[in-house]
Amino acid sequence: MMKSNGRTLLVIFLVTQSVAFLTAAKDFDFFYFVQQWPASYCDSRRGCCYPKTGKPAEDFSIHGLWPNYNDGTYPSNCDSSNPFDDSKVSTLESVLQEHWPTLACPSGDGLKFWRHEWEKHGTCAESIFDERGYFEAALSLKKKANLLHALENAGIRPADRVFHTMSQIKEAITKGVGYEPFIECNVDSSGNHQIFQVYQCVDASATEFIKCPVLPHGRACGNKVEFPSFSTASSHDEL
Repeated sequence: MMKSNGRTLLVIFLVTQSVAFLTAAKDFDFFYFVQQWPASYCDSRRGCCYPKTGKPAEDFSIHGLWPNYNDGTYPSNCDSSNPFDDSKVSTLESVLQEHWPTLACPSGDGLKFWRHEWEKHGTCAESIFDERGYFEAALSLKKKANLLHALENAGIRPADRVFHTMSQIKEAITKGVGYEPFIECNVDSSGNHQIFQVYQCVDASATEFIKCPVLPHGRACGNKVEFPSFSTASSHDEL
């Protein structure tokens, strides 16, 4: 009887440990890959400051790659023992400044922005990649998505006071990427809705776009949306 109880306890212990291991290994379910449109960022209430490297190109820029759970919650700041180390991305800095620039004021070199994204979001995906791998994955996804190209193929180009329907914008991106995005808008001083951020869902390996298991809670868009020009903007250097 004692031997039987001992075996039962051992089985319970092993099962418990296996469940604990699987729970620990399941850090998250998918990623939100978020890009922002710089002209809309600069047209928000807080304005913007161009980076120390100069005005970014007229293209979507990376905001972040964020681990999420299927229930809509997300992990954050998961490993304080692994802070951002700029030396690990030193050879990527010029590429990051081009594709992941900071528009926050005062003007910066991007390090503060990248530090925030790694420490809040990247450390929660350490089972997938290290610090450098996190930034490389985001850069790869941006190239793969090529949002500007997808929109241009549908005849949607940056222009002031030209409006498109949300269905046109979503259809263009869906055709280019394969899955419908979530679009977040802001409202300019004239009350116009503008494309502000584009959320795309990515599998837990951070390599493939997927259908979103759950949509984020962002600012809704009206039916008519502006895709404002950034190339003509010239007054936002130190708002």
